[in-house]
Amino acid sequence: MARKCFFAFLVLVFSTLAIQAQSPIDNRPAYVKNPAIPEFKLILTDSSLFTNKMVPKADFTCIVYFSPDCGHCQYEADQMIRNMDSLKQVQFIWVSYREFNDIKAFGRKYQFDLYPNIIIGRDPEYTVPAFFQVKFTPFVALYDQNKQFLKAWESGVEMPELLQFIHKK
Repeated sequence: MARKCFFAFLVLVFSTLAIQAQSPIDNRPAYVKNPAIPEFKLILTDSSLFTNKMVPKADFTCIVYFSPDCGHCQYEADQMIRNMDSLKQVQFIWVSYREFNDIKAFGRKYQFDLYPNIIIGRDPEYTVPAFFQVKFTPFVALYDQNKQFLKAWESGVEMPELLQFIHKK
């Protein structure tokens, strides 16, 4: 009896290994496997709700995951605002998980409310950084007019590179 159980155990182990060998684990980030803009629910600085289904139509949509106290994020915001005349065809969605008051202060500091193509909000469910597997801030993901993934910059994007990318598309 013990021999039959052992034999059955070996068959089970080897069949499991064979199945795993035939279907490798896909470790690619979700944004590569699923090229559509992820589902999310943000609380905007005016306390209204904003979801992925509400993203305005634009030539490009740029999701920026940031932290209000991050120096690189502050630099990214400053450079984006300085180049806004060349970025009017891009809908920016700035997302953070940090404290709501810190996010509001960040938006005020860079006068995001003056630009109709900038949305800023808090992701209370942490869906955006989980979807993108964010390791560093700012994380920048760019989508086309059909809301399909184009490119990600895991440590922020320099404005000349972003401008070159969107103007050659």
